Amino acid sequence: MKVLVTGATGFVGARLVQRLRNEDACQVLGAVRREHAVITPDIFVCGDIGPSTDWAAGLAGVDAVVHCAARVHVMDELAADPLVAFRRVNVEGTLNLARQAVAAGVRRFVFVSSIKVNGELTVKGRPFTADDEPHPVDPYGISKFEAEQGLMALGHESGMEIVIVRPVLVYGPGVKANFLRMMKWVCRGIPLPFGAVHNQRSLVALDNLVDLLATCMKHPAAAGQIFIACDGEDLSTSDLLRRLARALGRPSRLLPVPSFLLIAASVLLGRSELSQRLCGSLQADAGKVQRVLNWTPPLSVDEALKQTADYFLEHQA
Repeated sequence: MKVLVTGATGFVGARLVQRLRNEDACQVLGAVRREHAVITPDIFVCGDIGPSTDWAAGLAGVDAVVHCAARVHVMDELAADPLVAFRRVNVEGTLNLARQAVAAGVRRFVFVSSIKVNGELTVKGRPFTADDEPHPVDPYGISKFEAEQGLMALGHESGMEIVIVRPVLVYGPGVKANFLRMMKWVCRGIPLPFGAVHNQRSLVALDNLVDLLATCMKHPAAAGQIFIACDGEDLSTSDLLRRLARALGRPSRLLPVPSFLLIAASVLLGRSELSQRLCGSLQADAGKVQRVLNWTPPLSVDEALKQTADYFLEHQA
């Protein structure tokens, strides 16, 4: 089986390429935007992803595409019109690749979408499901939803099998952004005001997501389906910090500051999105993927946190 993985140097794509290259029956071609120091036969330089990207050379003989590349959500957006920028890459770029994949005879197209298609927050005890009515709020979530719609329509027209995977927050070795900041805070022994945050958030370990994507490439029952990727165990911010501290071998120093005070302070500081992530709930139900694919995450949350912490400790400056 020959597979094209886009975003092959990214957090998810690089791990997926590494995993697939260890499988004897899989030939992997990694698509990257820029030339690196060493270009090997299993690397395809596609340039910037958009409506005019030429994928012909990368799609020759390919059986399945796993599309990990995207313009990703950032806390401090600089584009004058973010929705236009997201649509160019995540919608027009995705559908351009998919149409060329149809023309090249690709059998299956696995799209890495986002839980943001479902929405931003949940009420505790009422998790998002893969079959919920989508309610994207920000430009990134809207662009992912529009890409999903276009792919499903193309699949119906062409017969190419479409599989959509919506991950929740992904963590694992090499994770960046807020998760990395939390590990740094814990390692420095900084007292954190999250001891009274009783939210519930779903996470997905990098290797669990990669295992699901590899399953979705091949499983006959995955065709035409939308799945949510998560670990199956929800954590409050307080629980996550305590378990991270244990994985890092550090004490957890959590102060019991009420959530409403944290939210009010973040609004005053213009960081309301950060407080939403730290204090709000976002739960997801992966029951569908278990029923349809008989898939369960290979790593537990504690195993994945230990793996993440060990990498951080080994590579921190």
